[in-house]
Amino acid sequence: MAEEKLSMKTQVPESQKPRPKKAPEFPIVEKQNWLIHLYYIRKDYEACKAVIKEQLQETQGLCEYAIYVQALIFRLEGNIQESLELFQTCAVLSPQCTDNLKQEICHNLGVCYIYLKQFKKLGVYQKAFEHLGNALTYDPANYKAILAAGSMMQTHGDFDVALTKYRVVACAIPESPPLWNNIGMCFFGKKKYVAAISCLKRANYLAPFDWKILYNLGLVHLTMQQYASAFHFLSAAINFQPRMGELYMLLAVALTNLEDTENAKRAYAEAVRLDKCNPLVNLNYAMLLYNQGEKKGALAQYQEMEKKVNFLKDNSPLEFDSEMVEMAQKLEAALQVGEALVWTKPVKDPKPKHRTNSASKPAALQKTLGTFQALGEAMASATAYSKLPSGAVGAQLTKPPSLPLEPEPEPTVEASPTEASEQKEEK
Repeated sequence: MAEEKLSMKTQVPESQKPRPKKAPEFPIVEKQNWLIHLYYIRKDYEACKAVIKEQLQETQGLCEYAIYVQALIFRLEGNIQESLELFQTCAVLSPQCTDNLKQEICHNLGVCYIYLKQFKKLGVYQKAFEHLGNALTYDPANYKAILAAGSMMQTHGDFDVALTKYRVVACAIPESPPLWNNIGMCFFGKKKYVAAISCLKRANYLAPFDWKILYNLGLVHLTMQQYASAFHFLSAAINFQPRMGELYMLLAVALTNLEDTENAKRAYAEAVRLDKCNPLVNLNYAMLLYNQGEKKGALAQYQEMEKKVNFLKDNSPLEFDSEMVEMAQKLEAALQVGEALVWTKPVKDPKPKHRTNSASKPAALQKTLGTFQALGEAMASATAYSKLPSGAVGAQLTKPPSLPLEPEPEPTVEASPTEASEQKEEK
């Protein structure tokens, strides 16, 4: 009996036995943060916005990270005011987070610069070069400063000097996408198109989501008359940068040469909707419509081009490309416009341009972009595409209308026999 009593006393109740600890559950507010981050770094913004919407509905708008990423996406899309409001919401949810506060500070700085009428500090190359020189004095092996200096030399057409700088950078960072992009565009400026494509494809391999590299690949393939490849790369660039009108314009040029007129019209219409400044978009669109017999639509685009030209002429001392002026004069004569353009020189004997397939000449002038991160856009050169009456396509290196670098246009470029052999695949 005594043994039974002792055993009863030593028994531990079931409720007091230690249980294995369960893993802590994540709060519902942060449940989808990993997926939002994954879509954002992949630049799949539509899927990212869908997950953000779902997450905000579940949390009644209390998920700070979802709001923060949505604000970043709005900023990329150009919706600055909506982006600022979302950043302010993040600051309310997390007042101690500096990432949220600095966004509002940057916005307010931008507003101050607008009121001070300091809209742009582009083109002050001498000052920029002086600062780069000072940086290299303190650290001669700083590859970022060397890459920036090479990019500026490339902008001014000093391709050989820029390539010398890039050789130094290649020893330090051989796997840099901006480096290979800029090397490729140096070769493009030197009219070595095969080498340019090779370097750009290496850059694309290293950074497959960089739209500027895809843009440049499309540009070089257009120059080499490889329109199917140009369409492929320009379409990919549009997926990553859907709000850039120039991309749609170049895509329309490729579609026109692939004889897909309907889709070319759609691309031009989207380019006109997105780009409110570049008169070349309207000029190209007007020429396509005229060649298709749509004279009324061509006249409307021509008049829109006149408005943009007058605005640019009033606000900046630009010199327009000679080929653009020539084509505008021919289109003006063909459309029988009453008044001559204020920016064109009078033509002694303008000949009307009849609607024939062999005489269609869509002139698409576009600046090329580099990807040096500190400069934003490293413009390497510019190219005009023209469909000549003989059927051959030439590329002319010119200065872009938005950033004139030299007072006179450069000579016309013709592909060499070795480069022409590379074009046989997609003619």
